Amino acid sequence: MRKIRDRLGKVLFLLLALISGSVLIGILLLLGVYGLRTFAEVRFFDFLFGTVWNPDAYGQPQYGLMPNLWGTFLTTFLAFLIALPSGILSALFLSEAISGRWRIIIKTVVELFAGFPSVVIGFLGLTIVAPLISRLFNVPSGMGVLNASLILALMALPTIITISDDALRAVPATFREASYALGVSKWQTSVKVVLPAARFGVMAASLLGFGRAVGETMAVLMVAGNAPIIAKSLFDPTRTITTTIAIELGEVPSNTTHFFALFTLGLVLFLISLAVNFLSIIIQKKEREVLL
Repeated sequence: MRKIRDRLGKVLFLLLALISGSVLIGILLLLGVYGLRTFAEVRFFDFLFGTVWNPDAYGQPQYGLMPNLWGTFLTTFLAFLIALPSGILSALFLSEAISGRWRIIIKTVVELFAGFPSVVIGFLGLTIVAPLISRLFNVPSGMGVLNASLILALMALPTIITISDDALRAVPATFREASYALGVSKWQTSVKVVLPAARFGVMAASLLGFGRAVGETMAVLMVAGNAPIIAKSLFDPTRTITTTIAIELGEVPSNTTHFFALFTLGLVLFLISLAVNFLSIIIQKKEREVLL
């Protein structure tokens, strides 16, 4: 009976893996089939390097990727700069400085925050962060790159903290004991011994946080200003790939160049997310090899 259960379990897991892989490949094919039809009307390099996204222009609609791609990477990169150091320091504190009940409580709160609806966080950015930015920097509106970056950093933090904490705690206790035996303080051990030993796990956590920020839609839609321009200031409005798709796909006529161009944006976003996740998997595998 045990062998039968084992075989059934293997078959079930294999079936689920095949279904998941098939869905992923199906999404990629769907985006590819529809997205590539854009280039029947739009030249590839005009789409890839175009600096204007204006599908509604009379007589000469323009489908330039750069405003959306720039908005996506600018907000995500700034969010990354904010969330990465604060997330790693928080994970170090959680892993090395506290234990027992308080650690469980704080870790639970961090993990619960990861499940907050993005619309709620976007609402906080709209009603609290935007007026604060407007007053602090004396700008007409707090809706722009800075606001979106702060909100994305807030949303990426739980992922970075949780996975970094797991990576730090996976470092063997002998590393810490050897450091303490040499007279090194607990803080120096955490920063100069434990953190370097867990560097691959922390890098994987950072990439997953980056992927979380890249794919966010609703919160950015509420606070970024949503102007399809190449922002030159932290206070300029911007638009990301996700928000462009969310705003325009519901109203665009089917089987038009505009319709196919939105699928092309989706394909670009899919490939970015796929690359980030693959890189994260490679780094996590490298971490296991180093620790073993």
